[in-house]
Amino acid sequence: MDLNNYIKNIFQINTETQFNELALSLFNYQYKNNPVYNKYINLLNYNTGDVKEYYQIPFLPIEFFKSHKIIVNNKQHETIFLSSGTTSNQQSKHYVADLNIYRQSILKNFEIFFSSPKEFAFFCLTPDFKQYPNSSLSFMSNQLIIHSENNLSGFYLDKEDELLKKIQQCQIEKRKFVLFGLSFEILSFAEKHKPNLKGGIVIQTGGTKKNNKHIIQDDLHNRLKLLFKINSIYSEYGMAELLSQSYFIDNTFTTPPWKKVIIRNKINPLKIEKENKRGCLNIIDLTNLFSCAFIATNDFGYLTQNGFNIIGRAQNASDRGCNLMI
Repeated sequence: MDLNNYIKNIFQINTETQFNELALSLFNYQYKNNPVYNKYINLLNYNTGDVKEYYQIPFLPIEFFKSHKIIVNNKQHETIFLSSGTTSNQQSKHYVADLNIYRQSILKNFEIFFSSPKEFAFFCLTPDFKQYPNSSLSFMSNQLIIHSENNLSGFYLDKEDELLKKIQQCQIEKRKFVLFGLSFEILSFAEKHKPNLKGGIVIQTGGTKKNNKHIIQDDLHNRLKLLFKINSIYSEYGMAELLSQSYFIDNTFTTPPWKKVIIRNKINPLKIEKENKRGCLNIIDLTNLFSCAFIATNDFGYLTQNGFNIIGRAQNASDRGCNLMI
């Protein structure tokens, strides 16, 4: 497989046929070159020759990122992204061999759903990348800050007075801005200051559970809209084991063309649901070129006409979500 040409092609997908061809090509590459994925498929006694459509591809349980080094042969990693984890749970490790692919995914994805990062100032209520270099969320935030080329952009955790001044400056100068951050950090900021965020975009991310507190996403969005005096709140869905995000827009999470979500049966993990049924999310992320692009997550949800929605976590699954970082 011509890897350079493959990377170029995944960001130019326009049709279901193109996605299917690239997914099958990547499946064959990773089956041959990823020793953990290869062993898993062989233990399933899976006939790889029968795989003709992307939904027939075997999905690697996400738990393997905790117990194994998931990377293709003859590739060295540039960095390791760690899941937030807890003190009682082992963290997942995503060995990333090409950070430039992640950079492209972040920027092209944001352009698809919003616009060029250069049009905004980014105010990030996320951990600073300098302090958390192994956080994929902090890396993402840092890339948006860098590519905004805006001197107001930055990390603003524990800098709320400065953040309020920068927001007011954007509003006075009629400059577009994005408040991007962890769910409970954004909620805390909103409840404490009740700023009018007219002219801004608010994107919350991370889990909606922290310190035994839990808030339903719809309730979170309604509270934030009321406190910020704006009409829309967006969400970002990502994880350390993936290199592509999904954005919650118009009441559903939507994926970029190089990523797909499939629902698997909650009892039989090898059965894919073809009807509109609830189950666990299987994710294909074609930017996971050098790790594994086919991941069986423990998130529970369902497909919608334009994307998918998440209900919660499957039973007995460990807690996730970047709110656990702080």
